[in-house]
Amino acid sequence: MGKGFFQVPTAYNEPIKSFAPGTPEREAVLKQYKAYFNDTVDVPMYIGSKEVKTGNTKPMSPPHDHKHIVGQYHLADKEHVTEAIDNALESREKWANLAWEQRAAIFLKAADLIAGPYRAKINAATMIAQSKTIHQAEIDAACEFIDFLRFNVEYMTQIYAEQPESAEGIWNRVEYRPLEGFVYAITPFNFTAIAGNLPASAAMMGNVVVWKPSDHQIFSAKVIVDIFKEAGLPDGVINVVYGDPVMITKTVIDRPEFAGIHYTGSTFVFKELWKQIGNNIHIYNTYPRIVGETGGKDFILAHPTANTKQVATAIVRGAFEFQGQKCSAASRVYLPKSTAQEILEHVKADLASFNKPGSPEDMSNFITAVIHEASFDKLAKYIDQAKADTNATIFAGGNYDKSRGYFIEPTVIVTTDPKYTTMETELFGPVVTVYIYEDAEWSNTLTLIDQTSEYALTGAVISGDRYTIEEATKALQNCAGNFYINDKPTGAVVGQQPFGGARASGTNDKAGSAQNLLRWVSPRLIKETFVTPVDYRYPFLG
Repeated sequence: MGKGFFQVPTAYNEPIKSFAPGTPEREAVLKQYKAYFNDTVDVPMYIGSKEVKTGNTKPMSPPHDHKHIVGQYHLADKEHVTEAIDNALESREKWANLAWEQRAAIFLKAADLIAGPYRAKINAATMIAQSKTIHQAEIDAACEFIDFLRFNVEYMTQIYAEQPESAEGIWNRVEYRPLEGFVYAITPFNFTAIAGNLPASAAMMGNVVVWKPSDHQIFSAKVIVDIFKEAGLPDGVINVVYGDPVMITKTVIDRPEFAGIHYTGSTFVFKELWKQIGNNIHIYNTYPRIVGETGGKDFILAHPTANTKQVATAIVRGAFEFQGQKCSAASRVYLPKSTAQEILEHVKADLASFNKPGSPEDMSNFITAVIHEASFDKLAKYIDQAKADTNATIFAGGNYDKSRGYFIEPTVIVTTDPKYTTMETELFGPVVTVYIYEDAEWSNTLTLIDQTSEYALTGAVISGDRYTIEEATKALQNCAGNFYINDKPTGAVVGQQPFGGARASGTNDKAGSAQNLLRWVSPRLIKETFVTPVDYRYPFLG
């Protein structure tokens, strides 16, 4: 900031477009969807200034039409991963020394590109790659991604402005340096915004990145790369590789220059990564930053005073939007005996109003496909188990079909066992399990909820009684990093609800907040003394 203290544009949440029939945004995204669907794309890796095509490829297909090919992507060998790391490190000095306002301008331009000319492209790509309805794509790939970029620029300036007090004859100041080395970003299939934010947030703070997107999100990840390139992100700052995650990760974390990992994915994989990093700790030039958001077994708890239709809507939206493939999705529900049947009947009526799961191109569909065959098979297994078990009942749904797409019918399981397997196991699909408690057991149910799951990501309490809301808020303080009162447990908004959880749900570094960005800097305190002492003697020596 050599020539001024610059004020960045005030961040605001991107308005969500309706995509109602007859709107221009609906026509634009459907046109783009058809163009992508009827074409094929050859996706290279992006290493420095090169677009690398190895000839070793895998096809890309929409989960809702898995026999249809929309393109292919190229897989890395170890030498490509090494080249990506080397390119990042070669780019580091120039990028780290670039004035912060120049870095900010790149990502602010990227946000405006998404809001404007790339909106239909990134939404349509997300609809195809991840089988998101247009509403789910819009709130993710467009709005949340834009919000991450704009708010992170604002948070960056707030961090830089946080300075220590100085004293007479002394000037204290803090530099927020990028990490010494490179950052490894591993991103999931389910949110295009997360896929863009994990490498971008580290890069925004002056770091260089090696990014491995999920194999099942590469189609929309390419659009992210196109946006960053058009926004002016220099070559080598974010290098993109695809392929064997074990090989790529080992190559990355065996490098002494490895300085941090920004991860969203499974709990087991994150723990294994942490262990590998720990085993390598003596080879690193610096202690790596380990930042991860992992699994969830998120709950809804209804009090007897809760409005039954409100509870039912929270269940339907919380459990079944995007086929339950959100880390925050409602997966276990606790209903009071006095109102449980009424709530469940409301849920069943809502489910009956859904179309059968189908393509997101048909915008009358609330539900589409789960991401891949392995997910489908896992969910089908748990549904079949519930059909066979004496302590569980399929209250609604329970059907599935993968002949064309990986379609799982929204399913409600009711169990008499509060520790039933689907009350404890993360399923990541459109399956929710309900346990009905005796009204008088409200307080004990709070303890049950806290002790049932290893996760602590999101949870919700719905009640018309303020005393019980306070009781639940206190009792459940450790089992949800994002806690919702009279709402569903999903839908965190950047700048409003910083997102993350603890226990087996991650490091709780709160994506969409300054806390996350602070993990990607290494502060340096500079103390300057204006009149330097020339005598060692203090006054007490006489």
